[in-house]
Amino acid sequence: MNLENLLPKEWHEFLELPLGYFETLNVALQNEVLNPNLENIFATFAIMPSQVKVVILGQDPYPNVQDAMGLSFSIPKNSQRIPGSLRNIRKELETDLQIQMEELKDLTPWLDQGVMLLNQILTTRPGESLAHKKIGWEDFTKRVVQRLAQNGAIFILWGKRAQEFSFYIPEDQVISGVHPSPLSANRGFFGSKPFSNCNNKLMARGLAPINWKS
Repeated sequence: MNLENLLPKEWHEFLELPLGYFETLNVALQNEVLNPNLENIFATFAIMPSQVKVVILGQDPYPNVQDAMGLSFSIPKNSQRIPGSLRNIRKELETDLQIQMEELKDLTPWLDQGVMLLNQILTTRPGESLAHKKIGWEDFTKRVVQRLAQNGAIFILWGKRAQEFSFYIPEDQVISGVHPSPLSANRGFFGSKPFSNCNNKLMARGLAPINWKS
């Protein structure tokens, strides 16, 4: 296990990570079966720091091995079952932007437009949620959030866990709301218009809006 070699060089430099930064995480994870697999842990870091316009902050990977792909809320195109949160994100997208979508699974096209899909905890055990809570991932995520906030990124924070990171972000760069989980979506996620609000913030900064339908 060597996370140092998996994170792209550009991110090491942007985050100013000291030598041996991942040592504690390497030790904690060395005997673990990881979800997502090793090559996808840092999948969302395929986008370069200078390209990040928006960050959607999730909790941790889907527990199902077939679903976790290293991008928050996203699942592979060939997944048979769509998680409830992703179904609700699609519903709000359609209402917010007055569009129709056949399905919403792989969110890689968002990543390609500058939307970083970042989980607070980047790994878990197959079949188990939050298995790798408080082993060091949250500190890493905090560092990522702080640096991207300084760069002017817009943050979409759904639910209390994500909103804990708002302390590190200027207020005008935050879109905060209820989590899209089926347990909470009816308490204010639906009708919150996060996608149009995000595009309005981007355009106010002279940046191109996100094509959320792609």
